[in-house]
Amino acid sequence: MIKKFKNSLVIGLFASLLNTLPIKAAEKILLTYGSLKLSLPVSSLSNYAKDGTIDSELDPYLNMISTDEKAQFRSLLTNKLALDPVVTSRFLNSDIGEEILVNMGKAVMIEGGINGKYAIRAAIVQSSFQTGGFTLLGFLEKFPTNMEFSGEYLLGLYNQKSLIDQASKIIEEKFKEFFTIEAKSNKTLVDFSKIKDLRQPGKYQFSKEVWQLNDTKRNRRFYVLVYKPTSYSSVVVISHGLSSKPEDFSDIAEHLASYGYVVALPQHPGSDYKYLEDMLAGYHRNVFDLNEFINRPLDVSYVIDELERRNNSEFAGKLNLTHVGAIGHSFGGYTVLSLAGAKIDFENLAKDCGKPYTMLNIALLLECRALDLPHQDYQLQDKRIGAIIGLNPVNRSLFGAKGLADVNIPVLLVSGSHDHITPSVFEQAASFIWLGSSKKYWMMEEGGTHVDFSKLDSGISSSIEAIGAFEIPDSASIDKEFNALALAFNQVYIAGDEKYSPYLQSAHSFNILSGNSQNQIIETIVKFKKSNSITLQQ
Repeated sequence: MIKKFKNSLVIGLFASLLNTLPIKAAEKILLTYGSLKLSLPVSSLSNYAKDGTIDSELDPYLNMISTDEKAQFRSLLTNKLALDPVVTSRFLNSDIGEEILVNMGKAVMIEGGINGKYAIRAAIVQSSFQTGGFTLLGFLEKFPTNMEFSGEYLLGLYNQKSLIDQASKIIEEKFKEFFTIEAKSNKTLVDFSKIKDLRQPGKYQFSKEVWQLNDTKRNRRFYVLVYKPTSYSSVVVISHGLSSKPEDFSDIAEHLASYGYVVALPQHPGSDYKYLEDMLAGYHRNVFDLNEFINRPLDVSYVIDELERRNNSEFAGKLNLTHVGAIGHSFGGYTVLSLAGAKIDFENLAKDCGKPYTMLNIALLLECRALDLPHQDYQLQDKRIGAIIGLNPVNRSLFGAKGLADVNIPVLLVSGSHDHITPSVFEQAASFIWLGSSKKYWMMEEGGTHVDFSKLDSGISSSIEAIGAFEIPDSASIDKEFNALALAFNQVYIAGDEKYSPYLQSAHSFNILSGNSQNQIIETIVKFKKSNSITLQQ
């Protein structure tokens, strides 16, 4: 009750403060392109949204679209999005939030061509206080000065987005083509109907424990979920993504444990779900702590150290801790690549972060924060890691070709065809080529997204459905396919059981390519760039 009262008090005071600020609302919207300058009063849009009135100022614009498009536009102006104004303000004041605003401000400016980042933030927050929540019309009405849209920037953004969409389509089509070619060229013929279905659980029972660890050298406390099967020898460590938690990966952990793997899932306390909650409650300024780029790989290494300390007393000395598997999702993908020997290339990162239209690659919002680290060679490789799986990894600009060349252990990269956070065209296609490993694979999950929407709370899921931004997929079959492939990969490269190598062939049902397709992928990328006479910005 006290917490609820405090939140209400903060929101009330914040609303009162904003409403009393001497802010002059926008009177008109300008669109500039070179010497051309078009103008539209905000009041024209307000009247149209409220009662459908089309005045003489608005008529020339709406005359160019159909009746259905007019209705859609009117709906777009008034559709409500429930945003907590305090939480929204806190996020927009974070480093990532400010980077988003800077990018938006290149297109939505203050009259005179000034970046509109501060005005955008004020308009978003003030509009979110309105009854029912944020609306586009509310945003326009609350914009504190005349708004100017940069036609040049918007056109460039549109062209770049079209180019990216085209590249994404080609990658998906070529992936299927190369998959078919690999499947036909496999010399080892296997009757897959007669071998084990790895989507099914294994024969071992397992228990689950929670260990509380304290790395005194780093003054870092975190917990680890540990799955212990009744028979074991091999170990896999799983690194969760940004604003996630170890429990989110219980499905793959249980699957591996049922086949005799000890599975450890560490919490990364500077970038997990609890850290995000605390940030939104006002305890931190940013979505994640900058030092997580260093601490995350060290967390995994510390977990392996702890397993070594407990090996004799709790595991009868049976654990093979000189050849450990590692799986990482998103920010965890960066984590396991670092453990495999990839190094941050600050020069490459600065180049990518300085390009226009970076907002089209959401993963860069996370990656570019690493520029605030001291620019030095961080020794994060752990040679006890024998093979890794990067699931939707955030990585390309952080490492670049130079940083990924030193990864020489077996690697499996996994992309989702519907991943809008770390899309394959940005974060996996080039990375697959740049990896130094001679044993590398790339899986494309048909319909796969960046997160498992079934694990989101009902409020977030319903909001996504209401906005219509994404189609929420049935993740059960996708999870089973990944679990099976992850098992086969670890059986071959961690447990050393070659009987499972046929599952890594394209002839199997998994949508997977090997390094044998590298030259065709390179040729596809070169041909695409040449045919468009444009270098992709990312």
